[in-house]
Amino acid sequence: MRLSYVIRRFLFFLLVMWSAATVLFFVPRLSPINPIRERFAEIQRSTGYAPRDMEQLVKAFEAKFGLNKPLIEQYFDYISGLARGDLGYSLMRYPRTVNELIGQALPWTIGLVTVTTLLTFLIGTAIGALAGWPRSPGWVKGMVTPLMVLAAVPPYLLGLVLIYFIAFRAKLLPLSGAYTTTRFNAPELSLEFLLDVGRHAILPALSLIVASVGFWALGMRGMGVTVLGEDYVNFAEHKGLKQGRIFYWYYVRNAILPQVTGLALAFGSIVSAGILVEYLYGFPGIGSLLNAAIGANDFFVIYGIGMITIFAVGFSMMVVDILYPLLDPRIRYDRR
Repeated sequence: MRLSYVIRRFLFFLLVMWSAATVLFFVPRLSPINPIRERFAEIQRSTGYAPRDMEQLVKAFEAKFGLNKPLIEQYFDYISGLARGDLGYSLMRYPRTVNELIGQALPWTIGLVTVTTLLTFLIGTAIGALAGWPRSPGWVKGMVTPLMVLAAVPPYLLGLVLIYFIAFRAKLLPLSGAYTTTRFNAPELSLEFLLDVGRHAILPALSLIVASVGFWALGMRGMGVTVLGEDYVNFAEHKGLKQGRIFYWYYVRNAILPQVTGLALAFGSIVSAGILVEYLYGFPGIGSLLNAAIGANDFFVIYGIGMITIFAVGFSMMVVDILYPLLDPRIRYDRR
């Protein structure tokens, strides 16, 4: 692979990020809603307090957030801030910055939703590969049907069922929360705390895994059936190669390529898949932060989470595109 291709792919990634940032900036501004005024109205509705100098407060905060500037000047300030990694201030938790809020929530989402996405990919791909392999046991092939039935149930509904039977009735696991607040005042780096977090994460993880593993299994099974009819698989069998070698190096290695692409795209649905589950279990991740930002009309936090999501998708697609030749030797990016 030539270095020029990697550079071109990176420049395309930057173009995608710039385009996404531009859309995120201009589309909300097509609405006549003023986020500062909406925030003060929300405070007035919830507290019943209406300051007399409301208009002066709105103008002061508009000047603080730069909303009183011309639109093109706001755009360049926004793009330059993104280039520096500065996502601005939060409206609902001012004077805290969006970077601080996302920095606190992101580790929880990475620990829960990202890990479960990878586990779902591995488990579903393994089951689908075995289900499509002709020499697999019958019970393995029969696993795809019940998994697809469970995949039709939304993760938050599965979460309610798990909470009722496992946490509420059986009292085997905690009902909600990310850790036991009566034992730990704040997150800390200790084995006891990590074990407690892992215990709280079991039910949310099960909700996400059970609801998604069927799609991965079905996709891998379909690709596996297609690969079985290829000439190189038949040739390997006629050569008398061991079944294990054919399974791993001829069958799985070629059928898994669309799955890897799907995994890169799945990172874009991490926030949308986890928002209700995190809210249901009281997990302080990106999903819960986004839910709170939408309820408080905090456009700046919503922008920040949108950019983080787009960055995850674009970066993962770039990495997968670069790593494809390692997965499939037939793919070459060198121009002759």
